[in-house]
Amino acid sequence: MVGAIAMVLALIAFVVAHEAGHFFAAKASRMKVTEFFVGFGPRLWSVVRGETEYGVKAIPAGGYVRIAGMNPFDEVDPDEEERTYRGKTMSQKLFVVLAGIAANFLLAFLILWGIFAVEGRPTPLPTPEVSSVQAGSAADAAGLEAGDVVLSIDGVAIDEWDTAAATIQSRPGATVPVVVDRDGATVELSATLGEQDGQGFLGIGPVVELGFTEVGLVESVGLAGTEVWDLTLQSYGFLGRLVTPSTMAELVGGIGGGDVSDEVRPVSVVGLWQIGSQTEEIGVVNVLYLMASINVILGALNVLPILPLDGGHAAIAVYERVTGRKANLRALAPVAVAVVALFVFIGVLSLLLDVTNPIDLGG
Repeated sequence: MVGAIAMVLALIAFVVAHEAGHFFAAKASRMKVTEFFVGFGPRLWSVVRGETEYGVKAIPAGGYVRIAGMNPFDEVDPDEEERTYRGKTMSQKLFVVLAGIAANFLLAFLILWGIFAVEGRPTPLPTPEVSSVQAGSAADAAGLEAGDVVLSIDGVAIDEWDTAAATIQSRPGATVPVVVDRDGATVELSATLGEQDGQGFLGIGPVVELGFTEVGLVESVGLAGTEVWDLTLQSYGFLGRLVTPSTMAELVGGIGGGDVSDEVRPVSVVGLWQIGSQTEEIGVVNVLYLMASINVILGALNVLPILPLDGGHAAIAVYERVTGRKANLRALAPVAVAVVALFVFIGVLSLLLDVTNPIDLGG
């Protein structure tokens, strides 16, 4: 329960950080900010401080900062026109719209830096547990199965994969006893090893677990930066797959109990609650990594140059500066409406999917 609450609160904090980036950048640029809300829909609570109303709305699906003159339909007192978004320079506009994106990428970087500095570099660690058996191999003929844990080979005790690999490779063509743990029972088998490039070959693959190798504080900075970049590229791959008709069909089928690939499954607030409730099973590090990933996805999504995303506003600011003409924002309004409708549709699908087909990270 604590993990679930922490996950949802973290999501809210990430949204607040994004909007705070816009808010403080707008204030620094002397723009008038009229609203700063977390959530959408009916107002649950609000308070006015100065010229800004701060509050919380009923649907916890994001948040927003309202800056005078950013909406083309805004009517602003002529005396305050110089404090509007549209009345500022391109550099000021870019500063404001990109500040929220920067906040999310910075949060992701700091979380990852913390993981690497404290835990170290993620390192794959092959284990003696069998993940797969090659068809027609010596292991297949001997009766080894996925899930077996190798205890010894030819009398050599196996406590790590490297020992198993070295023992196998040193005995090409030999018939050796192989002792495994299968569902808690000790099973003795006999395998006649094959030969590849002059070395013994059994034909099994190991289960790989994630370990950590200690790194310095400075090296962890580089690792965090590289990971943010890799996660950004992965985010665009995910977003590209998400909006395809086949993925949408898969998500709809998942609501009815069908399988949904982790590669394309979006997660709602309910899903994050489910993930957080399994913190003990998946580990705090994995939860923190997920939090970093969420920030990268939020940042990467908002970079896209389409309204109403931040990248869309940035693209318009650049267009107006380069061409010397004002963009026809009213003509672009239908595009913004279509994008919002798509987000709402995916959000509803995600929610229904998490309710009817809950996330179980334990498999």
